[in-house]
Amino acid sequence: QVQLVESGGGLVQAGGSLRLSCVASGRTFSSYAMGWFRQAPGKEREFVASVSGIGARTAYADSVKGRFTISRDSVKNTVYLEMNSLKPADTAVYYCAAHRSFVELTSRADYWGQGTQVTVSS
Repeated sequence: QVQLVESGGGLVQAGGSLRLSCVASGRTFSSYAMGWFRQAPGKEREFVASVSGIGARTAYADSVKGRFTISRDSVKNTVYLEMNSLKPADTAVYYCAAHRSFVELTSRADYWGQGTQVTVSS
């Protein structure tokens, strides 16, 4: 069992930055690929970014490439999402996710966090 707790969401103006954090419980953190998804009002949850178990591989949605960076710290059991040049279209609830397969994490996850709200004002 893996428990995920996100933090770092908030209100920011367009062009600003935020860093989301997700702390994972358990001693098998490096066994899981970690990722971020988001869900805007009235829309389906969508993949944002992912990082493999040891951090060697990353993947990004086209909409965030060049603006968002995902990273992980195995000592702190934490995954981060650094978000720069934020746009109103980035407004959503952001969810941390964990999955055994890095490839599959773009579309599914074994574990989910509760989510953290990110609001970007114009």
